[in-house]
Amino acid sequence: MSNTKSPRQIKTVDREPFRRAVAGCMRAIAGDGELEISYGNERPGLTGNRARLPELPKRAGASDVSVVRGLSDAMALRKARHDARVHATLSPDGRGARAVFDALEQARCEAIGANAMPGVADNLAAMLEDKYHRSNLADVTDRAEAPLEDALALLVREKLTGRPVPPSAQALVDVWRDWIEDKAGPKFERLGATVEDQRLFARAIRDMLVSMEMAEELADDQQSEDEESPEEAGDNQSRDNEESGAEKDAGQDEAEPEQSEGEAESTDMSESETSEVTAEEQSDEEEPDSETPGDSRRPNQAMPRDLGDTDYRVFDESFDETIGAEELCDEAELDRLRAFLDKQLVSLQGAVGRLANRLQRRLMAQQNRAWDFDLEEGYLDTARLTRLVTDPMQPLSFKMERDTQFRDTIVTLLIDNSGSMRGRPITVAATCADILARTLERCGVKVEVLGFTTRAWKGGQSREAWLKAGKPQRPGRLNDIRHIIYKSADAPWRRARRNLGLMMREGLLKENIDGEALIWAHNRLLGRPEQRRILMMISDGAPVDDSTLSVNPGNYLERHLRAVIEEIETRSPVELLAIGIGHDVTRYYRRAVTISDAEELAGAMTEQLAALFADEGEMPVRLRRAAGRR
Repeated sequence: MSNTKSPRQIKTVDREPFRRAVAGCMRAIAGDGELEISYGNERPGLTGNRARLPELPKRAGASDVSVVRGLSDAMALRKARHDARVHATLSPDGRGARAVFDALEQARCEAIGANAMPGVADNLAAMLEDKYHRSNLADVTDRAEAPLEDALALLVREKLTGRPVPPSAQALVDVWRDWIEDKAGPKFERLGATVEDQRLFARAIRDMLVSMEMAEELADDQQSEDEESPEEAGDNQSRDNEESGAEKDAGQDEAEPEQSEGEAESTDMSESETSEVTAEEQSDEEEPDSETPGDSRRPNQAMPRDLGDTDYRVFDESFDETIGAEELCDEAELDRLRAFLDKQLVSLQGAVGRLANRLQRRLMAQQNRAWDFDLEEGYLDTARLTRLVTDPMQPLSFKMERDTQFRDTIVTLLIDNSGSMRGRPITVAATCADILARTLERCGVKVEVLGFTTRAWKGGQSREAWLKAGKPQRPGRLNDIRHIIYKSADAPWRRARRNLGLMMREGLLKENIDGEALIWAHNRLLGRPEQRRILMMISDGAPVDDSTLSVNPGNYLERHLRAVIEEIETRSPVELLAIGIGHDVTRYYRRAVTISDAEELAGAMTEQLAALFADEGEMPVRLRRAAGRR
């Protein structure tokens, strides 16, 4: 799949032949003639026997063609050379260690293809250059902002293929190179000798992680257990399709088929994303096959719009959109809006920052290690040696370090983008979301920032379609909703930071349909693999849409909102809380707080989240009830 003959520009009529050529090469490299390949604006990934590649832009150049080819080559090589069972057996504990382990395994698969096929090597180089260019890491100087797993993967590629690091990632590698070579330099030699054997390569990675003090050595029993018979080894290749995953948010595909993360994220495929079982598959495995009679929906099943006995319906959903913030305006305008937001909030950032630091200290305190004392084996407890002096017959006392339980967590901030939020409220909400996202990311908690509004005032195209249809009675929701993704859960804060400036854009804030926004955010959370899911709604009023309320009962949207809240609070594993700005939301939500001024938002958000995490070890009562029903 060489890119030497790529045209300078691909016309629309040339896309189909290009798709067929890429699909054929991808199946050939993967060694799977049944591999299904699709194209779209969603995040690219490989799920079982299905691969998703980004669509070429309307005016595609040679670099765009090479990036798509590089992504397809990376997926095909992983499918051909990766064994998910071996990977899962030898994978280390700990989030950071697993991220490095996944990244280096992807680097191994790609290095095998690059060494065998120069054209594939060129495509992979173009894909990596594009990936790190989009990540804005060209000028990074601080290790805190430079992902270690990416730096290690690039250094391993350099060692295995002899190709230099992409220019856009040079600064990232330079930040870590001396530290890595000092800690694990000799281990790199062993990687080159084991690249063709995944099991030996994985053990070499574990040795590297031990040298970098990121993982423990493989125990003798684990090394013997991960040996497999020739029959099992032969079966692994066929089982790989069923056990390898694509990306952490692939489970969102079923819950929201029209979701688009935008082209800025479409081509950003991290190595770790191609090695995990999808959240949808995980939830299917964990759910029981049968339900208790009377339960119409399993707790992990996506929530429909028409709940219970509500008569809620949508007249025409073809004009609705779920869109990434970067797609609503160009990069220059996003930078300008972000600068305007920063300028407006110089005085507020200090106070919010202090609150965020307090939240961070609480979270980190829960993740600290603890000790078990008075054990018969372990580390000698020197503090209790005085017992031997007072009573020589006393046995020695030992202690052992243990990890406190802190479940993987994701927090979704759902922000009301209605017109009544215009001015200080939306400004404060954007800044609080920005700082909380950065704080929680430092603590290993995934954060998603979403917004909801409508595309037009007083109905838009939906109302026009209703008028053309002869104004049927009780048409249901009669406006075009717009759901905005400011920051997806897997996007790092540094890449999504400027997107929050979009809330400052004139004309963005219109009307609000809270019930459907809650369903959308809730279903996105259900598609996540994290054990704990928290949804925080930030709003300044009840749902309002003049077009819908003018042709339906006056409490139409409010009744639907109450039904959605009741469903989430009593039947769902998602923990829901709300903050009302100048509006009493406690009449809707069980766990809620109302503030009188937007200036109090930072304190309310951090205190509510801190209270949730303080109860980390306790299962909420409603979840115990749901578990009892099942």
